[in-house]
Amino acid sequence: MASSSVSYSRLTNLNEFGNNPGSLHADIYIPKNFSKNGPLVVVLHGSTQSAEGYDRGSGWSELADECGIALLYPGQRKTNNPLSSFNWFKSGDTRRGSGEPLSIFHMIEQVVEDHAIDPLRVFITGMSSGGAMASVMLATYPEVFAGGAIIAGLPYRSADNLMEAMVRMKGVGGPSDSRLNSLVRGASTFEGPWPTISVWHGGSDSTVDNANADAIVRQWQAIHQVEGPPTRVEDVVGFPRLVWCNEAGQEGIEEYIIGGMGHGTPIMASGEKGLGEEDKYMLEVGISSIRHIAYFWGLS
Repeated sequence: MASSSVSYSRLTNLNEFGNNPGSLHADIYIPKNFSKNGPLVVVLHGSTQSAEGYDRGSGWSELADECGIALLYPGQRKTNNPLSSFNWFKSGDTRRGSGEPLSIFHMIEQVVEDHAIDPLRVFITGMSSGGAMASVMLATYPEVFAGGAIIAGLPYRSADNLMEAMVRMKGVGGPSDSRLNSLVRGASTFEGPWPTISVWHGGSDSTVDNANADAIVRQWQAIHQVEGPPTRVEDVVGFPRLVWCNEAGQEGIEEYIIGGMGHGTPIMASGEKGLGEEDKYMLEVGISSIRHIAYFWGLS
């Protein structure tokens, strides 16, 4: 689930951020052109990755320079998980008010306060185990986020232990659609408006089967009141984009399945609009998921 040498870093440590029951590390990047009431994107790395490696590969800090976006990178420690995976399937790390979710919440609170972030423009994204933890954060603290993007991830609480997690990653079993929906509704007392959801997955992902992408969409459909087939299907640089809109025509959910792509984050490193650099789990496929996610959120 994902790796990179840490040869350079544009990130700096966030040393103090309140209670840290998940024992996570935190880094930030605040571009020179960041202005008061600007947006914050929380970025969660994948297994075997670091925050620095994910930033370099994805190009998030490059886009931050372009668009004036503050970045927060929660980081896993090997003492918590030998693969540096976020513990998206452990009961103590999937509930509001405990473990890794509470640590990340406190990091966000600190960055919002320190840098005068617009609290209505906080977003979260992650890949692989980071994508699964993004699902956890969107369910347990939905009032914090305007939108989320889950890349090669899994639905919230599709697994409750390591054995189940391994099976769900292969696309086998899992809660029913109604149960998936009720898990999100039961994770907090929030009643909306709910964060928008962007889902990205490789069509040939053999690590986390893309059945999980469809399950994430179904988990959020009833919550966004966009059940049934997509409102429209668009072609975006040769890839299908499925969009679900509510009755007012607002886009609530989007899904990209990148045909032929394996496990990782879709990038386009070359060209005038290129971002990031290719690596083991940073896959050059001719579309920058980061750029399109930022556009979906109204940040670029």
